[in-house]
Amino acid sequence: MIHDDNCYCKYYETVYILFHTGLRISELCGLTLKDVDLENKILNIDHQLQRTSSMKYVIEKTKTNAGTRKLPMGDDVYDCFRTILAEREAPQIEKMVDGYSGFLFLDDDRMPLVAMHWEHRFNHMVKRYNEIFREQMPNITPHICRHTYCSIQARAGMYPKTLQYLMGHSNIGVTMNTYTHLGLEDALEEVGRMQELENARKEQEKLAGKKEETKVSKRMFRVG
Repeated sequence: MIHDDNCYCKYYETVYILFHTGLRISELCGLTLKDVDLENKILNIDHQLQRTSSMKYVIEKTKTNAGTRKLPMGDDVYDCFRTILAEREAPQIEKMVDGYSGFLFLDDDRMPLVAMHWEHRFNHMVKRYNEIFREQMPNITPHICRHTYCSIQARAGMYPKTLQYLMGHSNIGVTMNTYTHLGLEDALEEVGRMQELENARKEQEKLAGKKEETKVSKRMFRVG
């Protein structure tokens, strides 16, 4: 819906990135040109951008030590960042915040966007959707994008420690809490998947055994 909306299509790439990287919104806002390595398809996450109640922009460390990480970009996320970089209009003077400049996401005054901006945009997008479609969409926030990403990867069977790293969780317990949301249907699917792997293993062993029997037979009847 966002992709085809005349007003909100310009936010499509950012929304897609949030749903497919698990980035905290403050981490997304803190991204600079130097943090996006298109050549190696890597995102460098080592800081976050905040704005205080006095409207002062500040750079802070990631929420946890584990929050400092390098995220690999899938092809779709890579394409989104390439589009964002291509369409970014560089201001005459780049805003400098605590030694950081070249922020990816800027407002109309060429100032860096912060979490509040994206929360408002999400609210407007949901409102727009609900005005058009009968089936109403619940409230969606940037944090819900992050949680959704984590849940989808958990359902897909991603190794918990890998997911912990991608999410920047300092404690594996935080990551594992996502797995507690899985139910009977997920359990049945996982058991079925494990059974398929077991069947495949047995079939491989059976084929290997037949090949060995064939080799033995050929040696026994080989004419010297």
